[in-house]
Amino acid sequence: MQEIKGTGVALVTPFNEDMSIDYTGLKNIINHVIEGGVDYLVIMGTTGESVVLSKEERSEVLTYCKEINNGRVPVVLGLGGNNTLQVLEDIKSVNLTGVDAILSVSPYYNKPTQEGIYNHYKLLANQSSLPIILYNVPGRTSSNITAQTTLRLAYDFPNIVAVKEASGDMQQIMDIIKNRPSNFLVISGDDALTLPIIHMGGDGVISVIGQSFPKEYSQMVNYALENDKVNANKLHYFLYDYYQPLYADGNPAGIKALLALLGFCKPMVRPPLVKSRKATINHLKDLLN
Repeated sequence: MQEIKGTGVALVTPFNEDMSIDYTGLKNIINHVIEGGVDYLVIMGTTGESVVLSKEERSEVLTYCKEINNGRVPVVLGLGGNNTLQVLEDIKSVNLTGVDAILSVSPYYNKPTQEGIYNHYKLLANQSSLPIILYNVPGRTSSNITAQTTLRLAYDFPNIVAVKEASGDMQQIMDIIKNRPSNFLVISGDDALTLPIIHMGGDGVISVIGQSFPKEYSQMVNYALENDKVNANKLHYFLYDYYQPLYADGNPAGIKALLALLGFCKPMVRPPLVKSRKATINHLKDLLN
């Protein structure tokens, strides 16, 4: 799975003022990140507001992204949920032609035990013809995938090829890196922690800020993977001040506000999310200036 090493970008789904999908904005962003040097696209993740899109919209966005990408970089599709049987049905029914891997979030709201999480992914692995990336984000799911469960899945299922780790628990992440199979990737799910995770032995990132600054962020990741700490650190601290305002009003409100300031799309988000506050926008403007 060398294709998902480096920098992946969790694409937003831009909206117009009437909350319809802004396909022109989406095209602008896809071309911007590919031309900026990112390694792969992630469609329909958390940042893509997949949970507020209809089934038909998700299908249309996936088809459109594949058309605009036109095979230039690999594509990862977010396909997960807290209804295991529904996720299994989605894996069978969604057109996965042109998709290289599935990013599947750990079940949220239900708060399953570790055995429940293991069995959820076991069923997905047995059903999926594509590689699966585990997605651990306890801040959203209220349920952590422990290092022991991640490693158990990594060793038991060859098509579970990576984990996107957004727990923020560096000891847990080190435990996975130290004890993983040789071909299992550990991917940062937190822009601000990507550099230290790579320095510990991680393999890259699925990034939010990478779609606003794809060149700088992907260069930082490449420098880090090449063990060029001096240049990696320079770019890390160049981007560092953006992280706080980017998430001050939640994700993807912050990244959409930044993309709007850069002229790529509108800052609209669908309810129950709301746009970034004026103070946050002014903070981002100051940083850009």
